[in-house]
Amino acid sequence: MKDSEHPFFRPLWRRVAIVAVCLVWSVVEFATGAPFWGMIALGFAGYAVWQFFYLYKPADDGKDSADTEPKE
Repeated sequence: MKDSEHPFFRPLWRRVAIVAVCLVWSVVEFATGAPFWGMIALGFAGYAVWQFFYLYKPADDGKDSADTEPKE
């Protein structure tokens, strides 16, 4: 997750799915009696939320304001 600006992460559903998988993983770990791994999975989920929702800035796809103005 070092490159959170990668085009793979552009769709919102992928970012939500990654966070959801980390949360489900932590619940499974806590339910099976492995709190150490549950905390690590919660850490992954927290880091993913931080990177994908707080710091995430989607790319502009190379569109400048000059390109959107009509040409005469």
